[in-house]
Amino acid sequence: MTSLRPHSGQDGSYAQGAYEPDGTFEAAVEQLADPLNDPLPGQHTSPWFRAEHPQEADGEVSQTPQVAAQGPVEAPGEWYDPEGYQRDWYGHQGPESAPAANTVQGTAVTPGPATPAPVSTVPGPAPVPTAPDPVPVRHADEVGPVPHDETVALRTADTRRAAQPSGTGSSDPAAEPAPTGGRAERRRAARGRGGRRGEPRRTGGAEPAGPAVPMSRLEARRAARAAKDSPAVVASRVVGEVFITFGVLMLLFVTYQLWWTNVRADQIAGRETSKIQDDWANGERSPGVFEPGQGFAIMHIPKLDVVAPIAEGISKEKVLDRGMIGHYGEGKLKTAMPSAEQGNFAVAGHRNTHGEPFRYVNKLKPGDPIVVETQDAYYTYEMASILPQTSPSNVAVIDEVPPGSGFTGPGRYITLTTCTPEFTSTYRMIVWGKMVDERPRSEGKPDALVG
Repeated sequence: MTSLRPHSGQDGSYAQGAYEPDGTFEAAVEQLADPLNDPLPGQHTSPWFRAEHPQEADGEVSQTPQVAAQGPVEAPGEWYDPEGYQRDWYGHQGPESAPAANTVQGTAVTPGPATPAPVSTVPGPAPVPTAPDPVPVRHADEVGPVPHDETVALRTADTRRAAQPSGTGSSDPAAEPAPTGGRAERRRAARGRGGRRGEPRRTGGAEPAGPAVPMSRLEARRAARAAKDSPAVVASRVVGEVFITFGVLMLLFVTYQLWWTNVRADQIAGRETSKIQDDWANGERSPGVFEPGQGFAIMHIPKLDVVAPIAEGISKEKVLDRGMIGHYGEGKLKTAMPSAEQGNFAVAGHRNTHGEPFRYVNKLKPGDPIVVETQDAYYTYEMASILPQTSPSNVAVIDEVPPGSGFTGPGRYITLTTCTPEFTSTYRMIVWGKMVDERPRSEGKPDALVG
C-alpha cells in the first residue's frame, strides 16, 4: 500500500515535489466522499492541506518556483493549529477516542502525528488565509440524497453500501435504497417508510397488534359477560328457529297433502278397481249386502275423465282417503243401491287430496252422463241439477226424493256429495242425477262409455 504523504528524508520532512507543485494532493483530498475525511459542516478546512502557505524546513521558507517568481511571501507566525486540526478532522472526542482509519479508492489514509514547523523568520505578522467551507464533492457513481446539515453523526458502512448505484449485483428487485447520511436522515427515511430500519413495511392503515396484555380476573369476567348474548337476543333466535322449523314442517305437510296423498290414493284405487274387475271375471261376487270398505262397483264420469271404485260406507280412513267413492249404506244415512226399483243412490268423495275423484263435479252440466258399472249391468244417469253450497248437517239432500233437486216423485236417482269451497270442509256441494238407461253387461258398454 502506498502512502499519500511520502517523506523525503530521515529527518521527517515532507517532500515538496510529490504533490505540491500541481495541487494533486489537494484535489485528491477534496474528492474524498467519506464523512470521516470530509470537513464537518460549519468548520474550516484544516490548514494542513493549504497549498497557499509556504512549507518550512529547518527554519527556512521553501518556495516553489512559481511562488519564487512572484516574489517573497510572508509566512504567518503560526501556521499549524493542533487543536484546530483535531477539531476539523475528528470533532470533539474524549480522551479515550482515537482517529479511525479510512479507505479512499483502495488507498489507506492514516493521519500521522503532527510535527510543528519552526516559526517563520520573515518579519511582520501576516494573517493566515482561511479557505471557505468546502462543499462535499459527489462522485458520478454515488446515489442518494446529499447529507443534511442536521446530520451530525458519521455515516456507517450500511448507508455507504445503500448509496451504491443500481445494477451493482443486488438480488432483491423490490429492495429500496437505504438513506444516506446520518442519524437524522435515517429517522426521516424511517418515518417515510412507516417504521424503523429493519421493521417490515406496513401495507395497510391498521396498527400492528402489540403483545397481549393479561387481564385481571374481574376484567375476564366482564369480557365473558359482554361476549355472552343477552336474553333478548337468545329469545329472538329461538323464536326465529321455531318459525323456520314451523315453516319447513308446513311446507312438507302441504307437499304431502297436495301431492303425495293423491299419488298414494291413485295407486290404491287403481289396485282396487283391478281387483273388482278380476272378481267379476271369475264370478266370485254377486249383488247383495257388502261389508264396510268392500268395493262393489265402478263409477265413470266421461266428461271429467273419472274412473273410481265404489265401496260400501263413507269411512274416511277405509274408503274416502284411499281414493274410493263411498256409498251411504249404514244407519240413518242408508240409501238405495243402483239395482233397486226406486230410490236414491247417494255417494260421497273427496274434492281435494286423496285422489280427489269429485274435484271438478261443479263443471257438470244438465244432461252429462254418469255411469255406474256393477257385476251384472251398466246404470246410466244424466246430471239434473246442482246445489252449490249447503250445510254438512243437511242430510235431506240424500232422501228418496231430495228437496231442492227438482224431482217431484219417487224414482231412480243418484246424489253426489263433496266438500266446498276447495281445500276446506266447511260446506257441502250436491249434484243430482236421474237414471236414463240400464244395460246388462252381456249387451256391452253403453254409448256414454263407447264414445
